[in-house]
Amino acid sequence: MFHVAHSEAGSVSARIAQVRAEVADTGTYRHTTNELAYGARIALRDSGWCTSGVPWRRLKVRDLRGYRNAAAVAGECVEHLRLATNEGEIRPLVTVFAPDTPGTPGPCIWNEQLIRYAGYSDGMGDPRYAQFTDTMQGMGWVPPDDRSRFDYLPLVVETAHEGARLFTMPREVVHEVPLEHPDIPEFAELGLRWHSTPVISNMRLTIGGINYPAAPFNSWFVGAEIGARSLADEGAYGAAREVAEALGLDTSSERTLWRDLATVHLNRAVLHSFDKAQVTITDHHAEALHRLAWLRSRQKPSPARPAFRLDPVAAQRARTGGPARFAPGAVEETRPHGRLAELMRLHSLAAEASA
Repeated sequence: MFHVAHSEAGSVSARIAQVRAEVADTGTYRHTTNELAYGARIALRDSGWCTSGVPWRRLKVRDLRGYRNAAAVAGECVEHLRLATNEGEIRPLVTVFAPDTPGTPGPCIWNEQLIRYAGYSDGMGDPRYAQFTDTMQGMGWVPPDDRSRFDYLPLVVETAHEGARLFTMPREVVHEVPLEHPDIPEFAELGLRWHSTPVISNMRLTIGGINYPAAPFNSWFVGAEIGARSLADEGAYGAAREVAEALGLDTSSERTLWRDLATVHLNRAVLHSFDKAQVTITDHHAEALHRLAWLRSRQKPSPARPAFRLDPVAAQRARTGGPARFAPGAVEETRPHGRLAELMRLHSLAAEASA
């Protein structure tokens, strides 16, 4: 794919021969910087997470494949958030850390996104992450003395040689938008807010058979992700009722459609507030048209294509705080997949034939 798109890259057959020789010697191979950037851009374009307006061909890819230690990975995650936030003019980025190799697995990030809010046993905060919050406290994280509905969870980076380590997300690097309504001044008194930059951090980037278990990436928010999914939903903050009460809506019966009206006002407040704060955001109507166009044009799924993949265990880890990836008897494996596995199989067959 890379050579088809970049005729100046030279002979593809020569590159494949080089890759096969490297696989034969080491059990894996290393992407060139240009191959890595191209694969990451294609993976984001085809992932469904690439929101409308993202210039995927110019997407900045940070090549940090030399980073394996937890503290270094955490520090660069903070830098990714700072660069991506860009004072509100959200900049789409992908940061790629060390890959899995036959002898040395790469680091992984437990968190679903770099910024997630804690959920406490008394109901305060985001209940979606209540179990994760409990696990973090069991691992030594101490919540703020003055707990709130929007306390940042620690970043958890796990490596094979260090285990899982917790890192505090610096408050100064997190850009949050306080929510207000364009027509209802009392709305601001609810104290609702949300962080500006959605950096997805627990998906595995796979390119040409190489797995990068830590490759955080971001585009920008769709307003309804915040208003409807995170704030209004009863399984999340459940703020629809307090918004309805603040608006004086009749909540005595679902048939009054108070929940629908409250959700619309929440979505409107999100878009208005992000626009007022000059933070990049898109609305769900524009995004629906973009997603339909994406669905019509997307390639058929194939294990050989670059992709961001969410493993079931990684999804569980992001909500419950476990299991550890490198615990004894862990179910995850770091063996090659897809095209790399096929290259190794063909090399093995060739070796047997020559013998």
